[in-house]
Amino acid sequence: MTASLRSSPHLAAVARTDRIMRQVLYALCPGTALLVFFWGWGVLLNVLLAVILALCFEAIIVLLRRKPLGIVLGDGSAVVCGWLLALCLPPLVSWWVIAVALVFAIVFAKQLYGGLGHNLFNPAMVGYVVVLLSFPREVTLWPVPLPLGASPLDFMDTLRLKLLGQWPPGLGWDSLSGATILDQLRTLRSQGQTLALAHELWQPHAYAFVGPALAFGLGGLWLIYRGLADWRIPLGMLLSLSLLAGLFWWLDPAHYASPLLHLFSGAVLLGAFFIATDPVTASTTPLGRFLFGLGIGVFIFIIRTWGSYPDALAFAVLLMNSTVPLLDHYTRPKVFGHP
Repeated sequence: MTASLRSSPHLAAVARTDRIMRQVLYALCPGTALLVFFWGWGVLLNVLLAVILALCFEAIIVLLRRKPLGIVLGDGSAVVCGWLLALCLPPLVSWWVIAVALVFAIVFAKQLYGGLGHNLFNPAMVGYVVVLLSFPREVTLWPVPLPLGASPLDFMDTLRLKLLGQWPPGLGWDSLSGATILDQLRTLRSQGQTLALAHELWQPHAYAFVGPALAFGLGGLWLIYRGLADWRIPLGMLLSLSLLAGLFWWLDPAHYASPLLHLFSGAVLLGAFFIATDPVTASTTPLGRFLFGLGIGVFIFIIRTWGSYPDALAFAVLLMNSTVPLLDHYTRPKVFGHP
C-alpha cells in the first residue's frame, strides 16, 4: 500500500466568508421559492431590489472608507443581509421602504461599526425595526396569500406597483390586503375576546405559512449539518418559545395561541436558523449560544402576547444582541490546566 506523505504545516482548511455566504444563500432558496409561489412576485422583486440596493450602499461606503471594493463586496455578506431583510418585508411594499431599511442596515448597523465582524447588532434586523417604527402602515400591510396562478397581479403589475405605486384598474389595497394572523391575535386579545376566530381565519391559509417555514427549517438543518450554523441557538429559541406558548395555551387555550401557531406564523423558523445564528452578533461560547437562543424565544413570546407589535423577532434578536458581551463573559469555558 502506498502512503501519501505531506509536509508540514498540517493545518485545516479555513472556511472563507464568501463560501459560507453562498451556502447560506443556497439554503434560503427553497423557502424563498415557496414564498414566491404562495405570496406572489412581490417576494422575488423584494429580494432582487434589496440585493441590488445592499450592494450599492455597501460599495458607496467602502469607496468612502477607501477600502478594497472587490474584497468587501465579494464576501457576500451584503447579499445575505439584503435577502433576509427582503423576506421580512411585505411582498407589495414600495421600493423606497426597502431602500431606507438597507441604508440603516448596511450603512449604520454594519459599516459605521467597521464592517463585517465588528457590528454589534444584526444589520437586517436593525433595518427592519427602523422602517417598522417609522412607517408602520407600509410595513404591516400584507396581502392575502394567493398562489401565483390565482393572484390578480402579474409580474409587470407588481413591478409597476412597487416602483411607481400604480395599481391596475379595479384593484387596490381593499381588495388584496388582510390582517395577518399575528395582527388578529393582538386585536382580539386587546379586546378581551377569545382567539377562536383567529384560528378559524388562519386555517384556510395555513399552507402559505407552514410550507415556507418548513422549507427554511430544512435549509437551516442543512447548514447545521454542514457545520455553518450552531444547533444550540435554534434549539434554545424554539424550545423556550414552544414551552412558554404551550404552558399558557394549556392553562387558557381561549386567550393564548397554540405553540404550533407561534412556530409557524411570522418568521420564527427563518429567524431561528438564519438570523439568530449570525456568527458576528450571537454569543461565541457553547452555553452562551444556547442561552442566547433561549432569550430570543422568551422575548418573542412576551412581545407577541403583551406587546404593541404583532411580530417580535427583530426586537427579540436585537435585545439579545445587547446581552452578548455579558453572556460571553459569564459562560467562558474553563481553560485547561487552570482551576
